[in-house]
Amino acid sequence: MKIAYILNTYPQPSQSFIRREVRALEAQGHEVSRFAMRAADVPLVDPQDRAEAERTAYVLAAGKAALLRAIWHALRRDFKGFVGAAKAAIELGRASESGVLRHMIYLAEAAFVAERCRAEGVVHAHAHFGTNAAAVAMLCSALGGPKYSFTVHGPEEYDAPRALSLGAKIAHSDFTVAITQFGRAQLCRWADASDWHKIKVVQCGIEAEKFDDPAPLPEGPRKLVAIGRLVEQKGQLALIDAMARVQADVHLTLIGDGDMRPQIEAAIARHGLGERVTLTGWMDEAGVNAELAAAHALVMPSFAEGLPMVIMEAMAAARPVIATYIAGTPELVQQGTHGWLVPAGDEAALAETIETFAQTPLETLSKMGVAARTRVLERHDIVTEAAKLSRHMGTL
Repeated sequence: MKIAYILNTYPQPSQSFIRREVRALEAQGHEVSRFAMRAADVPLVDPQDRAEAERTAYVLAAGKAALLRAIWHALRRDFKGFVGAAKAAIELGRASESGVLRHMIYLAEAAFVAERCRAEGVVHAHAHFGTNAAAVAMLCSALGGPKYSFTVHGPEEYDAPRALSLGAKIAHSDFTVAITQFGRAQLCRWADASDWHKIKVVQCGIEAEKFDDPAPLPEGPRKLVAIGRLVEQKGQLALIDAMARVQADVHLTLIGDGDMRPQIEAAIARHGLGERVTLTGWMDEAGVNAELAAAHALVMPSFAEGLPMVIMEAMAAARPVIATYIAGTPELVQQGTHGWLVPAGDEAALAETIETFAQTPLETLSKMGVAARTRVLERHDIVTEAAKLSRHMGTL
């Protein structure tokens, strides 16, 4: 079957889960066309991301003339349908913070994608995130394109459900995906009760074969690794403040980059943590796996999340996890079995937990890591989750 993926910016270093899902669907025999509105504005350090970029059609890069031609063809093909889609775009725009004009651009993008989908014989379109990609997928369907679904990850969508018209996007979709039971419950809050049956849980997955032989926990001083965009919601500033309270011999490696890097660097300097905290910037998958292998645990101090992929990857690498008790994380990480859960934003509790981790015998940490690995492989295999998604699409 021919499937289209409709995305905003793709690929991105922090969204390897989309790449895994696409490739798993292709491994199951589907053809997947990738349509992104724009290319990433950060360097792609992972060869897998660069390969995905080469396979992606960038809608805005086609130029204004191509978008205007797509609108003209949509008008000629089905005038009444185009008027209906335009009204839907206006309604979405009035509800949103970005306004009607931006949504008319989404309508043009949708016309372009709909034309390409018809030419390629696409039978289903899937978008990731309930933001503009889901709007384009909805408008594409209204213009005679394929039926659509979209995955909601959070937390951005949970912050602005009305501005994003999540209820309308769910109502018009063939089905909608939440990545956790927590996420499904949030979507049920903003969808009409008659649409609750459309909301399915399909979890993000890992490629189990890449974690066939996890490295044993290393000897020596304890090492923590944190992975993610350096932005407010990831809580790295709170983690630096917590590290300043920790007396034990613990080293922290921060992998990632983002707008808050200068503030984080300043906090490290202010607390005199230059010898205990390392910032690496973005790394490719091999580099991330190497850092996980060198660490004794992952720490994820987020204030808001869906369910972080890096937690799954750390658990698959047989590393225990220190994470905040938010969103879907407690559905995967169990306190005392796979690591520790702390209240979000509680720097004292986070520091105390890091001290506990530092004093926990290596044998106990190893047992936690083995239990974590077993749990994540049972719950988050990408082959299984892609098959679920395929069944919902009606293509398996």
